[in-house]
Amino acid sequence: MTGYIIDLLNEKYEQFNAPGFIPNDPISIPHKFTVKQDIEIMGFLAATLAWGQRITIINKCNELIDLMDGAPYDFIRNHQDTDLKRFLSFKHRTFNTTDTLYFIEFFKDFYKKHTSLEEAFAGGITPLSVDTKAALENFRKVFFSLEDFPARTRKHIATPAKNSSCKRINMFLRWMVRKDNKGVDFGIWNKISPAQLVCPCDLHVERVARKLGLISRPKADWQTAIELTGNLKLIDPNDPVKYDFALFGLGVEGYM
Repeated sequence: MTGYIIDLLNEKYEQFNAPGFIPNDPISIPHKFTVKQDIEIMGFLAATLAWGQRITIINKCNELIDLMDGAPYDFIRNHQDTDLKRFLSFKHRTFNTTDTLYFIEFFKDFYKKHTSLEEAFAGGITPLSVDTKAALENFRKVFFSLEDFPARTRKHIATPAKNSSCKRINMFLRWMVRKDNKGVDFGIWNKISPAQLVCPCDLHVERVARKLGLISRPKADWQTAIELTGNLKLIDPNDPVKYDFALFGLGVEGYM
């Protein structure tokens, strides 16, 4: 890796990891809240719905917030079955009413037993884990642990076990885990280390990373995400995923 590439990534990380990044990105959705559980719930929903145009993603997430009376955690805990009728028309691409209602059911059941969604991931990871593979696999088992889960909803929760790049969940974990003073990522979880995070490999990131020689695999899968993260660790082994900002930003700018 050349000094030019390292300097470019560091420059663009500083440029895009700033409050000005927030308003036009799905991370703006959890930033509407201060309660940890609200941040987790809407962060996870925003990450799950994060495909397509960013303005559409943000609008659909705001629709969900409105459907939950502006207080997701309170709604999750205290809604009545009759309150769920309002979600019957909610849809974003292939994410439909069935999926929405199961997400709500899962959250309601989970938060009866736990105070943080972090627990659903932390069961699969230790301080010795080199990455979040086991955490993601554990989360999927927990998420679909309710007896009546709809089979169709499984496609919305990616897993390394199927060699998915897991780009949306990796993005969500970046939001929750990374700690700095820039004001973009939240850093409210402590059982996963920033050094264990895997870089989200969306279209912008993948395209730029290939042109910079950070990816050699032919398609974006879990091993591609691991390859990219491994190369980013050569620059910063303690916080490699901070360069997600740089790669995404370069893609949006049309730099490459």
